[in-house]
Amino acid sequence: MSEKTGTRPGAAGRAPAAGHPTALRNVVLVGHSGSGKTTLVEALALASGAVNRAGRVEDGGSLSDYDEIEHRRQRSVQLSLVPVEWEGAKINVLDTPGYADFVGELRAGLRAADAALFVVSAADGVAGATRTIWDECAAVGMPRALVITHLEAARADFDGMTELCRDAFGGEDPDAVLPLYLPLYGTPGADGHAPVHGLIGLLTQRVFDYSSGERTEREPTADELPVIAEARGRLIEGIIAESEDETLMDRYLGGEEIDVKTLIGDLETAVARGTFHPVLAAAPAPEGARQGLGTVELLDLITRGFPTPAEREAPGVTGTDGSPRPPLTCDPAGPLAAEVVKTSSDPYVGRISLVRVFSGTLRPDETVHVSGHGLEDRGHEDHDVDERVGALSTPFGKQQRPLSQAVAGDLACVAKLTRAETGDTLSAKDAPLLMAPWAMPDPQLPVAIQAHSKADEDKLSHGLARLVAEDPTMRLEHHPHTRQVVLWCLGEAHADVALERLRARYGVQVDTVTHMVSLRETFAGMAPGRGRHVKQSGGHGQFAICEIEVEPLPGGAGIEFADKVVGGAVPRQFIPSVEKGIRAQAALGVAAGYPLTDVRVTLLDGKAHSVDSSDAAFQTAGALALRDAAAQARIDLLEPVAEVAVLIPDEFVGPVMSDLSGRRGRVVGTEQSGADRTLVRAEVPETEIGRYAVDLRSLSHGTGQFSRTYLRHEPMPPQLSGKLREQAENGA
Repeated sequence: MSEKTGTRPGAAGRAPAAGHPTALRNVVLVGHSGSGKTTLVEALALASGAVNRAGRVEDGGSLSDYDEIEHRRQRSVQLSLVPVEWEGAKINVLDTPGYADFVGELRAGLRAADAALFVVSAADGVAGATRTIWDECAAVGMPRALVITHLEAARADFDGMTELCRDAFGGEDPDAVLPLYLPLYGTPGADGHAPVHGLIGLLTQRVFDYSSGERTEREPTADELPVIAEARGRLIEGIIAESEDETLMDRYLGGEEIDVKTLIGDLETAVARGTFHPVLAAAPAPEGARQGLGTVELLDLITRGFPTPAEREAPGVTGTDGSPRPPLTCDPAGPLAAEVVKTSSDPYVGRISLVRVFSGTLRPDETVHVSGHGLEDRGHEDHDVDERVGALSTPFGKQQRPLSQAVAGDLACVAKLTRAETGDTLSAKDAPLLMAPWAMPDPQLPVAIQAHSKADEDKLSHGLARLVAEDPTMRLEHHPHTRQVVLWCLGEAHADVALERLRARYGVQVDTVTHMVSLRETFAGMAPGRGRHVKQSGGHGQFAICEIEVEPLPGGAGIEFADKVVGGAVPRQFIPSVEKGIRAQAALGVAAGYPLTDVRVTLLDGKAHSVDSSDAAFQTAGALALRDAAAQARIDLLEPVAEVAVLIPDEFVGPVMSDLSGRRGRVVGTEQSGADRTLVRAEVPETEIGRYAVDLRSLSHGTGQFSRTYLRHEPMPPQLSGKLREQAENGA
């Protein structure tokens, strides 16, 4: 794609107007951890002149890994934006974490981008989770290309990896995934590994040599021409198959030489439309060099093949009341509609919101309307307020470079939006809008925490509120029965980073404690109980006697109270007191300290004293009667059971079903979901799936996902309930 064409609006070869959507490209990098995404971003920045040869920005700081947590962990844990310029176009490169625990950051990047670049390591292969994301992009028609990295590795195999990518991503049309360039290998070293020092352009039949550290162009040698022929024919057929000109294939098969400019134009159109997915290659720049192998070719593909924001359909919008609104267009003069795709905190600036503008123009110091995002169940309240926009900037490493405005299609950082959270919509205050939310994974790993000290306890609530405001994939729960504060996370690494941020950013130290499942107690059979509370201590005494009968009820019935007292044995005014005492004791439990449920308590008889009986005395007598009945009956512990829906590739169905059975689960059905995925439904006790988010990832090689819904409480096996009773007695 080294020859310039102008087949599409904003394509290279026709310089787009600066500050216009046609001059913008938004591309997200997708790939597993260690595939080389961050290194590739730095290589693109170096090739475009955005950083110097040492990989430093103007203030001397590093372009990547500037976050302290990322630096310590040697792993990307958050979405980052790196803008570069190439041939008159501004490219917003969104680097995403590759680890599954931070898939929320990846989904935010997908929302903000108009095309995806899948990064695959030539040494490691294609991860199952990467295939899942590819399918999600395909479902929404997002244009995609692939870049194979780590070609310098000893075990790298470009041809073999290309075939793997065709199998993994080609689906029913593997010829829609083909390389645009072939690696040019040098002389093998002592270890037998031949270094890659150039690329052979299949369409132009030109060689781009990077061996000197600078990209040079030459004609192929006689030895290189046969290497080109077969791959070039395959590529041309793949491009022609996607061409809008239906005569091209017949002309090509008839022996006509198709003009290279025509092929490049059709290639760009097919890439932008999302029907053809070119494969490119990349390798780091040698020490002191400015251009890494494949970086120029990749920048050309992004600017000329990937769509402009104006070519992509914007998310749907409604009024804040749900009323319909016309579809958005990527017009700087249109109504303002922007979305917060990431929220972070800076110790000096405060809250910073990364915003994608879909329509209109966002300017500093103007008042906008912030509309909520419907994630109240995760601790994110709905918003419907006006806020003043602070300074606009674009990030570059630790720097924030000021912007005068952000037009439709662009991304910008907005300072001091104190109420806006990730997923919120920014719109004109006199014409508020609400964007349809993007899909967010549901956190399934519970982490119970408590303040480390009294000083931390005072700051905990504020720190947690700010933490969940930044991350919509995290859910905060204050459990009413266990009285635990629980952070629901996507995995262990997600939880570790959250707690580290809580400590480092907000000065709150917490300890993790064992997550408690909300157990219940119930009577296994009918039992009588007598409560006698009689005290005489000189002066006014206490006198209350009541007799009850307790019987079990079906699951979900709760606690029922019935009055069958005759003859006024318990005065009318004290019957509510007995019920109050019974319910208070039921909430505390009667065996192992868990709330009592699913019983009917019937008040049968009792005695009162004309002077010494009181509300407090009969409350105490009611509680004593319930405890007495419990001592004469078998008490069952009830555990919560969830309906678990596990979506996995077909190859993992057997291991997953076996694992669920080992967790005392009951598989209730399976159903096909797509071409090669199965949905397994099972009923599993909550006590057995506390770490299922972690275990399923290991079991399915990162390709499985699950959800759970509370079904009911049911009796726990005697051997398990016995252990819990022993623990309760020892603790008492």
